[in-house]
Amino acid sequence: MYKVKVYVTLKESVLDPQGSAVKNSLHSLSYNEVEDVRIGKYMELTVKHTENLDQRIKEICEKLLANTVIEDYTYEIEEGVAQ
Repeated sequence: MYKVKVYVTLKESVLDPQGSAVKNSLHSLSYNEVEDVRIGKYMELTVKHTENLDQRIKEICEKLLANTVIEDYTYEIEEGVAQ
């Protein structure tokens, strides 16, 4: 079994209103050292061994987990995860 950690974030060129709201809230709480906030998604998948695992994860991300028009994604694969 593998644990796959998927991170999805807005592309740098896309406005992040949620991130702006969090940054403004932090500033109102006197955390003025925070210069920028970007909000994203984190998912963990437990995947059984399969041929071409890397390619399969890319397909899953591009077809379902990320909107590749406005989002970027990265992932990490951890081997030997017990169930």
